[in-house]
Amino acid sequence: MSETTVRTTSNPSPSSLAVPVTRHGAVIGPLGLFTVLLGAALPMIDFFIVNVALPSMDSELAAGPALLELVVAGYGVAYAVLLVLGGRLGDMAGRRRLFLTGMAAFGLTSLACGLAPTAWTLVGARVAQGAAAALMMPQVLATIQATTQGPRRAKAMSLYGATAGLSMVAGQILGGVLVAADVAGSGWRSVFLVNVPVVLLGLLLTARTMPETRSDRPTTIDVAGTLLLALSLISLLLPLTEGRAAGWPLWTWVSLGVFPFAAVAFFLVERRADRLGRTPLVPPSLLEINSLRRGLAMVVPFSIGFSGFMFVVAVVLQQGLRMGPVAAGLALVPMALAFFAASLAGPRLIGRFGTRVVTAGGVIQAVGIAVLVLTVRNDWSGLSVVELAPGVAVAGLGQGLQLPVLIRLMLSDIPADRAGVGSGVVVTTQQSSIALGVAVLGSLFLALAPSLGMRDALVVTLLVQLGLIVLTTLLSLRLPRAMR
Repeated sequence: MSETTVRTTSNPSPSSLAVPVTRHGAVIGPLGLFTVLLGAALPMIDFFIVNVALPSMDSELAAGPALLELVVAGYGVAYAVLLVLGGRLGDMAGRRRLFLTGMAAFGLTSLACGLAPTAWTLVGARVAQGAAAALMMPQVLATIQATTQGPRRAKAMSLYGATAGLSMVAGQILGGVLVAADVAGSGWRSVFLVNVPVVLLGLLLTARTMPETRSDRPTTIDVAGTLLLALSLISLLLPLTEGRAAGWPLWTWVSLGVFPFAAVAFFLVERRADRLGRTPLVPPSLLEINSLRRGLAMVVPFSIGFSGFMFVVAVVLQQGLRMGPVAAGLALVPMALAFFAASLAGPRLIGRFGTRVVTAGGVIQAVGIAVLVLTVRNDWSGLSVVELAPGVAVAGLGQGLQLPVLIRLMLSDIPADRAGVGSGVVVTTQQSSIALGVAVLGSLFLALAPSLGMRDALVVTLLVQLGLIVLTTLLSLRLPRAMR
């Protein structure tokens, strides 16, 4: 395939920064790929970075359990609700432009979180931060889809999957270190303020290295679909996240009752628009792509278990085992290292064994969780970071063999002109499942802890996660064996 070198009209840079293009469009360079992966890491880190900072927030702001839940839920719900819309806007207006806008807004809202004088102000800033993340995040996968192909795309997708998984673990590690460091007396506020210099660097890199792409067939916004998707996600995620802390008031049950009707209405509206030749927010025809449909079915239980585990472990280490924020964060370092090693080995293993790598990853993750269950039951009173390390590391190794491969698989067959909406669907499913995992497994653990105690509540939660891993492993047997 022949290549020529041109300059993108949106980036009047010197000739040394010219962007190579093929007949498929602009090609992203290594530094540009690093930049978009940085944009992918920030929203994921900020979902989990607050887990170890919640006790400090409560102490300073006198927030109480319900408002602390909203600090987590407000971000997660706004993020999940607006992701598909963010992908559609990138298709229309240009992904680089939306990425820059979202990143700048993310920096400003992070500053607002870090300076929040009251708990309610912090909640509002977190909702705005989630909305900003939803503008930025879908542009990452869409840009990778539009600017890479062949082996470069496979490598970029693997790196994205590794970034997504590592960011969840790194968020809690970084949060613990920052809270304990108490830089200039900033305490918990530093977990948000640290984003500001990172965003400034990201904006500079984006302006210099990220090519502009957009859909060849931009469409108008599907207003009805957008509103119904928002109603569906809010009516499910908000009461599940907030219900326990608020005492399950009437509005939570009404909201959960609304969810199935909103979800069915959303599907019917989108299917009708698809059949009439319009472009709905989430085209049901996308689910006819076998790799996407089966990958999404696996991402849901995987993400629910992963995120629920991260939240519960943060609570157990600090409140149950009385570890400080640094120790609570460092307890997850073996998971991060094992995940990273598995992510690096993944592409080579896929070439040899195909998607059976995912099945093997599920089995390994299940072994890691089983080891954790035995460790917790046998030596609760003397449990330390060192004793937790083997189970945590094995679980991380299994996770690293699954998530990067699933991300690559789900997007492998999506046409380039639907990259934005396809990316939005993938990330929305993943993010909604992450929020659902924190809500469901977190609520289960916190509901059981007063009666069973921290140890047994943790064991029950881990066994529920083990069941989700078994389901994921069985579903992996239905994946297409080979990958492009």
